[in-house]
Amino acid sequence: MNIPFWHVDAFASVPFSGNPAGVCLLEKWLPPSLMQRIGAENNLSETAFVVAGPQECEIRWFTPASEIDLCGHATLAAGHVLFQDRGWPGSSVVFRSPSGPLAVERRGELLFLDFPARPSLPCEPSPLLLPGLGKPPVEVRGARDYLVVYASEQDVRELAPDMARLARIDRMGVIATAPADRSSGVDFVSRFFAPGVGIPEDPVTGSSHCTLIPYWARRLGRSHLSARQVSARGGELACEEAGDRVKIGGRAVTYLRGEMSV
Repeated sequence: MNIPFWHVDAFASVPFSGNPAGVCLLEKWLPPSLMQRIGAENNLSETAFVVAGPQECEIRWFTPASEIDLCGHATLAAGHVLFQDRGWPGSSVVFRSPSGPLAVERRGELLFLDFPARPSLPCEPSPLLLPGLGKPPVEVRGARDYLVVYASEQDVRELAPDMARLARIDRMGVIATAPADRSSGVDFVSRFFAPGVGIPEDPVTGSSHCTLIPYWARRLGRSHLSARQVSARGGELACEEAGDRVKIGGRAVTYLRGEMSV
């Protein structure tokens, strides 16, 4: 069986930046065990599997270790492939997903994700969280992931987590965030760690901004924000709060088109 495959750098305007994602276009769903093996073989933070219909699509995401409930950059990559290579009509493609309906919208040169907001609440951390981070945050909150807030951008940049400890926490991942330095040109920065699902550090994470955007919109008193994920590859995101939804914008670049044989 041959499967059309794309490797796309999401939240990037040039190759070798942003977050690489795999996109597999299917005629019908494969067995989950096979999709998991493909995700492991690709060894990208996520591979998106898409079954495209005439008006909307279905999407699922696999890390090298497990299926997950929501992934931003691979959804952006899938929208990019449908618009760029498959001539998807109109300005929006809707995906049915494990997290409900999602959309990718074209606005000029940018693609915007329309995702559910996942606001955080103050919470008690796992006993493994603070030792795993190595540097105590000023605030710990929880949604799907832990949200740990630091005083400065430098604090976030200097984190060197103990991945073995973070792999055993009671939530999928850890979002570390802080206000951006004045010279950074954005409102806030973040990093994302999820070693428990095979992602020690994600380069640029769309789904984490489902939690980050509500937090920073309330803190800064604005619904339109700019963000940078300060991983080694890094990426910039345009952010909008929209009630119980968030809009997350960025560019995408195709690195590879091909076909896999399984």
